[in-house]
Amino acid sequence: MDARQDDLEDRYRAVRGLSDALTAPLSDADATVQSMPDASPAKWHLAHTSWFFETFALRDHVAGYKPFDPRFAFLFNSYYEAEGARHARPLRGMLTRPTLAEVRAYRAHVDDAMLRAMGMLPQAARALVTLGLHHEQQHQELLLTDLLHLFSLNPLEPALFGAPAAAPVDLPGPLHWIEGREGLVEIGDDGRTAFAFDCEGPRHRTVLHPHALAHRPITNGEWIEFVEDGGYRTASHWLSDGWSWVQGENIEAPLYWKKGEQGWTRFGLDGRQPVNPAAPVAHISLYEADAYASWAGARLPTEAEWESAALNIPPSGGNQLDGPGCPRLHPAGAGSALGQMFGDVWEWTGSAYRPHPGFRAAQGAVGEYNGKFMSGQFVLKGGSAATPRGHMRASYRNFFYPHQRWQFTGLRLAKDL
Repeated sequence: MDARQDDLEDRYRAVRGLSDALTAPLSDADATVQSMPDASPAKWHLAHTSWFFETFALRDHVAGYKPFDPRFAFLFNSYYEAEGARHARPLRGMLTRPTLAEVRAYRAHVDDAMLRAMGMLPQAARALVTLGLHHEQQHQELLLTDLLHLFSLNPLEPALFGAPAAAPVDLPGPLHWIEGREGLVEIGDDGRTAFAFDCEGPRHRTVLHPHALAHRPITNGEWIEFVEDGGYRTASHWLSDGWSWVQGENIEAPLYWKKGEQGWTRFGLDGRQPVNPAAPVAHISLYEADAYASWAGARLPTEAEWESAALNIPPSGGNQLDGPGCPRLHPAGAGSALGQMFGDVWEWTGSAYRPHPGFRAAQGAVGEYNGKFMSGQFVLKGGSAATPRGHMRASYRNFFYPHQRWQFTGLRLAKDL
């Protein structure tokens, strides 16, 4: 067995094991309920990621493989039209069967078959396994944020993991500005990284005009100033769609925030806690981020500006997911230099999620992975406290609709020079 096979097996065990560990505290009910159409039950995440390996690696590349349950293909396909009909996404919470225990048995069956077959898989299948592992890491973050949304709707406001001990808060000090690159720059995956999703490439040239980026994300303390200055009630700060959203949804603060006699609190995977004024603000929409930037006399960075600034910054730094019950499984504190561009919160950019010049979707069903969603969404960069460490890179393109905010989404300001 060569070292590359050992590496892939070790990585497979680690990624799959983390999903199991993150969901270990859940009851069958916790793992079954769906809190909204945008979210999926934890049980579905566990099964869908197994379906990915069973379908694209075992079914297509291992002779004689028999599926754990042929009915699961209908239940746990997500959006792959090439794989046929599927259970409706808004109804995933109706799947009281199979049980959580049966889904865990499904995962064990797939894992056993995958590890037995790993040494015999052709290179094309090994590439699909690597894709599947990065796909599962995406679902690990979604699993956590979907559980957070679910638990927030429970009047008991249960914690998934224990809260870390309270520590003194060091406020990060005023923002300062760091001048960005100007002129022709190259962004996008250059094909030399160990892995990148297809939407990250190809590498291409783009022009940057004189600009500067804030040295850190906006904090909760700064966001409170925006709230108290009437930011959510002043139409001139908001895009038209954003103002309609704020009024229609009665939005007054970031998602999961409440104001009581003792001040602002937020709900997290560690339960309800006081808002940390030094931590990056999280759970805000593109509309809110853009309104704050307008209020502050600035703007959101473009994707190219952000990526260009992050090219030489190690993507494994910052507050990211290292394991279940991680004491910092929530945005923890803004950095003091531009060196912190990864972790804590996904940072909204003002750039639409559209293809890079020369983009071509992959052939087959996996070609539906990213390209089909390049409409109506905006790019976010940098990862969050719930992003598995090692999953991130400067070219990484996350994307959500402008009203969505149940992810760990925040902002960094930019300005023209």
